Amino acid sequence: MYRVGAIILAAGMSKRMGQPKLLMSLKGKPLFRYPLEQAIRNQLSPICLIGGQHMQAFQMAAADLQNVDYIDNPNYEKGMSTSLKKGIKNMKGRSDAAFIFLADQPFVPDKVIQIMIQQFGKDTRLVRPQYQGNFGHPILIDNSLYDEFQKLEGDQGGKEIIKKYKNETRILSFKDSIWGMDIDTEVDYQIGKQYSRKPFF
Repeated sequence: MYRVGAIILAAGMSKRMGQPKLLMSLKGKPLFRYPLEQAIRNQLSPICLIGGQHMQAFQMAAADLQNVDYIDNPNYEKGMSTSLKKGIKNMKGRSDAAFIFLADQPFVPDKVIQIMIQQFGKDTRLVRPQYQGNFGHPILIDNSLYDEFQKLEGDQGGKEIIKKYKNETRILSFKDSIWGMDIDTEVDYQIGKQYSRKPFF
């Protein structure tokens, strides 16, 4: 069995929302708890949440959750790469692969996680979901790529790494576009609230 960990990126500055969006409530709980609880439900380990200025609030709002490493990123203003590096460092030697989650994506269903793990294998170093043709998160990466992430700078995510290893990437297509939706703006939040009222959510 693979040891599959989870890195949850929660250090963004919510510039487009104008307030700390990850602490905004959706169906009675803050946004950031959705990927966090999903990682726990799917028995991913280790699980780390990379936070910036709101780390204390995250810890208080998730005090009931067990086995989560909260990693402070004092350089969060320098971009996503700083959080990715901290997350990857926490995975080294502790996992065979790791999911990279965005903390503002509450609608990814568990079956996406399970199918991605099933499709991860010897000939695959990356697994990416597509939601109605658009690439999204979480991304599953093999531990052989961990060192590549330490070379990232600024607000760079893993796009260059993904491009470099496209021949060893498995792309999985899912039909529901809202599964990959980021909550970035007030309009997104209102759409999310409407969707979360549906009985199957």
